[in-house]
Amino acid sequence: QVQLVESGGGLVQAGGSLRLSCAASGSIFSINAMGWFRQAPGKEREFVASISRDSGRTYYVDSVKGRFTISRDNAKNTVYLEMNSLKPEDTALYYCAAATTTAQQMASMKLAGMTYWGAGTLVTVSS
Repeated sequence: QVQLVESGGGLVQAGGSLRLSCAASGSIFSINAMGWFRQAPGKEREFVASISRDSGRTYYVDSVKGRFTISRDNAKNTVYLEMNSLKPEDTALYYCAAATTTAQQMASMKLAGMTYWGAGTLVTVSS
């Protein structure tokens, strides 16, 4: 029902910046929150950031606060993740998510409702 396409990943040196984009299409009328998760090799999926589609309220995992900024352009049904001061530990496959749950629930990884996932975009931060 909802399709998500991420872009913007790549290789960047520590301290550098990247901006990820996620374009949503399909039956998005029921979507309340969009956000980003990441998964590093050998590790579990981790919440990164989320945003409410209506209010714009944002949530972040502590490790990225002050460095990452999530934003949205509802006219384009697109969510962005501006990543600054990147660290090697940020290296991961970043997945865009859209859910019928709230952005707060997404931040708590309470995805009891319908959740849609993109295929992921790889971010590699070199030392």
